[in-house]
Amino acid sequence: MTANIVAWILLLVIAAYACGGGVDYGAGFWDLFAGGAARGKRPRWLIDHAMAPVWEVNNVWLIFVLILMWTGFPEFFQTVFTALWLPLALAAVGMVLRGAGFALRKPTRNLAGRRIYGAAFAVSSLLTPFFLGAVIGGVASGRVAPGTVASAHAWANTTSVMAGLVAVAATAFLGAVFLSVDARRFGATDLIGYFRLRARIAGFALLVVGVIGVTLTDPQAAYVHHGLTHGAGLAALLAAVAALVLTTWLVSGPASGWARYSSVATVALLVAAWGLAQRPYLVPTSLTVQEAAGASEPLHWMLFVTAVALVLIGPALVLLYRLDTRGVLEPLTEEDVAE
Repeated sequence: MTANIVAWILLLVIAAYACGGGVDYGAGFWDLFAGGAARGKRPRWLIDHAMAPVWEVNNVWLIFVLILMWTGFPEFFQTVFTALWLPLALAAVGMVLRGAGFALRKPTRNLAGRRIYGAAFAVSSLLTPFFLGAVIGGVASGRVAPGTVASAHAWANTTSVMAGLVAVAATAFLGAVFLSVDARRFGATDLIGYFRLRARIAGFALLVVGVIGVTLTDPQAAYVHHGLTHGAGLAALLAAVAALVLTTWLVSGPASGWARYSSVATVALLVAAWGLAQRPYLVPTSLTVQEAAGASEPLHWMLFVTAVALVLIGPALVLLYRLDTRGVLEPLTEEDVAE
């Protein structure tokens, strides 16, 4: 029972990182495709202001994921980080370059330097979610098992590639939805329609890539494919599609602020569908939750510590996100207003 509870908490935290971090990765995605220095000046200005207060905070969820994995399910941690160390390492490098690029771009006055840091931030915002998605696809593909050695076979397959593309499309969708609302919040009326259009495009791309991904699943991922097309996994997947359609409708209407919640629900339900599809396995079909779980005593203590941490940190993060979306944390300067 304890192992199952910890596994559900792990899935919940992965969903939290996919949604919170996904918004930031999506902002970087649109930074990459904003255009040249002149054309992309306004969108990048909004991205800088919208991301500044919270972009580092979302990594709290990633730390939770790592701790829950290596403490609660050490064999699962060993299996994933042995067989899939290369895409994980590339994702980690991307996180570092992305953070450095975003932090150093704004204070840099030299145009060449700003372009270098901006490129590091934007390109890493595209590649990092792709490699993280490829890791999930590698686990779901059935090509990873305890004792599997690292190779391209484990993650360079149809399921991994499609999962990576779904991750990129989902982050682009989240980023565009949130930026369309931020444009209204910051008074950038010229950017409201700009990001609304991109939200609809990204939503359509997410739907198309998702359908193709379910259709072209690797033959070795038959267990997860069955879970996504039957039972609770299918129900979560259909609910995600409904939330996606609702978001594309809300983002263009007077109640566009609600689109943020429905877009988060879309991505969270996609993560839930994946988790439901492969239960009771952590690594289909070779490692169940019970087989991967650590000793019972550490699991009990970790469950207690995790509950305390979520009680203490969860409300603070909710408050932080709430203050940020209401524009309290990053007020515009007089120079910004003049521009």
